[in-house]
Amino acid sequence: MAEKDGQEQTEDATEKKLTQAREKGQVVRSKELATTFVLTATGIAFLAFGDALARALVMNMTSLFQLEREDIFRPDALLEIVSVSIKPLFWPLFGIMIVGFFAGIIGNIIMGGMVFSGESIRPKASKMSPKAGLKRMMGSQAMVELVKSIAKVAVVVTIALLVLKTQFLQIMEFSLQPLHISIIQSLNFLTDVFIWLCASLIIIVAIDVPYQYWKHAKELRMTKQEVKDEMKDVNGNPQLKSKIRQMQMEISQRRMMSDVPDADVIITNPTHYSVALKYEKSGNAAPKVVAKGVDQVAFRIREMAKEHKIPILESAALTRAIYHSTEIDDTIPEGLFIAVAQILAYVYQLEQFKQRKGNRPKPLPKAMDIPDDLKY
Repeated sequence: MAEKDGQEQTEDATEKKLTQAREKGQVVRSKELATTFVLTATGIAFLAFGDALARALVMNMTSLFQLEREDIFRPDALLEIVSVSIKPLFWPLFGIMIVGFFAGIIGNIIMGGMVFSGESIRPKASKMSPKAGLKRMMGSQAMVELVKSIAKVAVVVTIALLVLKTQFLQIMEFSLQPLHISIIQSLNFLTDVFIWLCASLIIIVAIDVPYQYWKHAKELRMTKQEVKDEMKDVNGNPQLKSKIRQMQMEISQRRMMSDVPDADVIITNPTHYSVALKYEKSGNAAPKVVAKGVDQVAFRIREMAKEHKIPILESAALTRAIYHSTEIDDTIPEGLFIAVAQILAYVYQLEQFKQRKGNRPKPLPKAMDIPDDLKY
């Protein structure tokens, strides 16, 4: 098995590798399929144009074999006779050639499709190296091509022997028939042989096509390291992406922490979760989340709140509900309006009490009214 850098090529080619190979002209092809397709199409063309070709050949032979003695010594007369005799052959032969031409194009793109690539015709030093050439001649691919060539020769010889054995008397009778009948029978006979030959080549094609698919897939196999490297190129280096995400999170946290001093209240659960809320009294919008975090981030939010003398209240169920149902700068869900309103009212009354403008607020209820779909 082919190896690269000591690693076995065990992985199927990725979509990117297949695309790159196609751009270089490396697509699956079967010469046997193309050849058989051309021969079959040409045989069908002979069937389609056979009658016209037979009539043209009869006219051709008749005109060429019925020369006047004087015409032999007149070049202009000979040229006219030849041109007249050839004209009827033009359209039948042209039709057969056109069919063969397009069959050759279609036969080569049935497998692999149509590909235009300058890479495949670009001169390469490896192709001119005697050592590389000898290696190709002695390689497994050369052996496969040799086996296919032997098989094709065997098929042709077998068909020829069978035809001679079964149709020998008929072939001999061609010379005894009138010219026009002999030509028609000969063309029909050759067409039949042609079709039998194509039918027998289908067996080789049925073996060669799957082999070519398997061979193409094997040539494009990749090592595990190549697959990993390609995934890095496509999706980015995982370590670099992780570092970028970490930096983004740090920037986001710094921006979030800078908004904590503007919060009206910090709600905790009391140790693992912290949520900072802000309410614009002049607007109609609901209170929004300016910061939130768990564990270490929650601790930092509480510490910063203490530094800026922001009220810190404990409400485990409400804190978890806000944390899991919102993102930064989101307004609180409608289902939490009543519970948050109680918190903000308590904070407002507490501020009034500190300024000697009101009585001490009543303690918050231990169990806030949290909807079932917002309980975490």
